[in-house]
Amino acid sequence: MDISNYDLEIKHHAFRRALRRGFHPDEIEDTIVKGRMERYGKHGVKFVKSGSKRTIICVGQIIGTTIKIFTIEEGN
Repeated sequence: MDISNYDLEIKHHAFRRALRRGFHPDEIEDTIVKGRMERYGKHGVKFVKSGSKRTIICVGQIIGTTIKIFTIEEGN
C-alpha cells in the first residue's frame, strides 16, 4: 500500500508523549515513511522501524483518505 495517497495526521497528545519518551521528530517521520507497515483489524495500521538500539512503533487508524497516528511507543 502506498502511503503517499493518504494525508497524515499525528495527534497532539501522541506527539507530546513521544517527545517526552525521547523520540526525535525525525525518527517519527522516518518510521512512518521508511518503516514496515502492518495492517490489523478493519482500519488499524502500525508502522514499525527496528533500529540497532530500539524499535519505534507508530499505531494509527485509516479513516477515508487520512491516516491518524494516535500512539507512538517503543517496542522490544
